[in-house]
Amino acid sequence: MSRALLLTCALALTTTAFAAPKTFVANDYGAKGDGTTLDTAAIQKAIDAAAEVHGTITLKPGTYLTGSLFLKSGTTLDVPEGATIIGSEHLADYPELPTRIAGIEMTWPAALINVRDQSNVTITGKGTIDGDGPIWWKSYWDLRKTYEPRGLRWASDYDAKRPRLVLLQNSYNVHLGGGILLKRSGFWTVQVLYSHDITIDGVTIRNNEGGKGPSTDGIDIDSSRKVLVQHADIDVNDDALCLKSGRDSDGLRVNRPTEDIILRDSIIRHGAAAITIGSETSGGFHNIEAYNLTALSGVPSGVLFKSAHTRGGTATDIRIHDLHLQGVAIPIHMTMNWNPSYSYATLPPEVKNPPHYWIVLTTKVPEAQGLPHFSDVHIWNIKAVGAKEAFNVSAYPTAPLTNFRLDHLDIEAKTAGTIANAKNWTMTDNNIKTADGSKVQFTDTPIAPGKKDIPYGEPK
Repeated sequence: MSRALLLTCALALTTTAFAAPKTFVANDYGAKGDGTTLDTAAIQKAIDAAAEVHGTITLKPGTYLTGSLFLKSGTTLDVPEGATIIGSEHLADYPELPTRIAGIEMTWPAALINVRDQSNVTITGKGTIDGDGPIWWKSYWDLRKTYEPRGLRWASDYDAKRPRLVLLQNSYNVHLGGGILLKRSGFWTVQVLYSHDITIDGVTIRNNEGGKGPSTDGIDIDSSRKVLVQHADIDVNDDALCLKSGRDSDGLRVNRPTEDIILRDSIIRHGAAAITIGSETSGGFHNIEAYNLTALSGVPSGVLFKSAHTRGGTATDIRIHDLHLQGVAIPIHMTMNWNPSYSYATLPPEVKNPPHYWIVLTTKVPEAQGLPHFSDVHIWNIKAVGAKEAFNVSAYPTAPLTNFRLDHLDIEAKTAGTIANAKNWTMTDNNIKTADGSKVQFTDTPIAPGKKDIPYGEPK
């Protein structure tokens, strides 16, 4: 064989090996994009075809009404500008599957966009994924009105089944971003569950259009590791950037931490905090870093750590720095007795034959195992203006917040506030300027939950 022929063969092989991934247009598989035809089956056909060759699924401009879609390994979902995937209003279009919801494992409706047990998946584009949230938000409030008088506030979040927008579960090497708009989620917007090596880069989240939806968290990283979140622009009605690791007896049973996390270069316009850890803390947290975050006046807390005396879990090696807080009421907010009516589940005596997950939620946790432990936390370079209370921090005498280092905090607030049950705290080169001239008070008496601990998005 001549050298010229060998070279030609080699070039042909190289061209084949590095050929651009094939693109599958969902419209070619029957998707209408007219906003009224249910396009679930057609888009899923395109996904399945793309999975055979690790291809890209895309859509022509239009509005695509769908139920749950399931992406597969090696595929890219590209939602281009002018295309909107909007969720069906019918719960039957979201099959119930095993997952974790608000800290416990149970069956629950699948998300609108699902990556379950897959790898090497990308969700990108300049288009929109819309959960059509108001119908789900109403279903929650309607149920809760009937539950609260019965002492069942804690069960509302589990019984009012609402689809998440994007779920990454038991998956790895997944990328979400590229300028995509995620809006009006029925429940949590993005849940990263039992997954690793995840990048979320360049997402805009808007969950306050058409109302204020309950539990419309922005990005929840749940018992996962090696996750990077950056360039997020978030406007939600609950936690914005939130780390979780399981709730109470079930979370302690699963015992999977959230670790090796970076959150950076993002803005929170409305939401519970710039960064939240908890309240599901049972599996613990390790090696967490958050920096270059901006929170505006629609955000009540800067750094929010929350748990309860039934959660347990250990949080260590946490580094939070270079936060810019503008009109944030409480820059440093930590409570280990968060939202008692939600956190402490008890069955009313008249309830007979409760569902299994109610039994799980009401399973007693031994006192020593239930106390959460936060230690080895470093917070520095926090700039806050327009605050009401610089610190609102409370733990337990038998489980104090231990080995905290706070440096270079520059906070302007009406009052300094209180730090309760802290051990081995070092505070260096801080400027806490208060309108009332007060200084931070340290005490060993826990602070009872008050109005400051009403969860963001709750009726006041």
